[in-house]
Amino acid sequence: MIDSRRGAVAAVIAAASLTLAGCGPSGGHAAPAGSSIPVTQQLSTAAVSAGGALAVGPGPQTAYTVAAQPAAGSCHYRHTVDGQPLPDPGCTPGATNPRVTSGDLASTICRSGYTSSIRPPASITGREKSADARSYGYTASLHDAEYDHLISLELGGDPNDPRNLWVEPPSPGHQPGAGVNNPKDKVENTLHSLVCSGQVPLAAAQSAIATDWTTALHTVGH
Repeated sequence: MIDSRRGAVAAVIAAASLTLAGCGPSGGHAAPAGSSIPVTQQLSTAAVSAGGALAVGPGPQTAYTVAAQPAAGSCHYRHTVDGQPLPDPGCTPGATNPRVTSGDLASTICRSGYTSSIRPPASITGREKSADARSYGYTASLHDAEYDHLISLELGGDPNDPRNLWVEPPSPGHQPGAGVNNPKDKVENTLHSLVCSGQVPLAAAQSAIATDWTTALHTVGH
């Protein structure tokens, strides 16, 4: 298991070196709001996320409360070479739902209606979304941005841990005012099918999408 994880980390780092935009050493300085984090910092954080254990959130709550978000301007988007947005791994590394394990998939994420039963209400996420937009320095219309679970609920992501949520900006080519059109959703749906059919382990799918949703299917071999 340890050897296979090391191999997965190497594959993620190799893929990231080809797909992530940016250049130059990190120098230990934070990038300006809205800019890309240098590649060296991206890779070191991605490797930790992929090779180590993902954070575990508090899990579904009977009554959700508004979660505190990172300080305004402290988070910085990354982008792939073709412009797809990725979150700041320091602010949004992903967090899993402790009630979802590989042994209970049939009664949790692979059961119809499970994700809707644990999703926080809009009265909570709406306030969090506005605060997280300030964290990321996002100033465009929130109508066009999704308050996204990095590890989706259907892949066992935590419902309301701020480490698992980010204001995801529109993808390249999006028309302002058209609303959310998120290609990440298709990746999530495919990974969910692969996990529930037993073709991909739950932990592998979670690690892959937390590291880079644009390469997640390739990372798990599909």
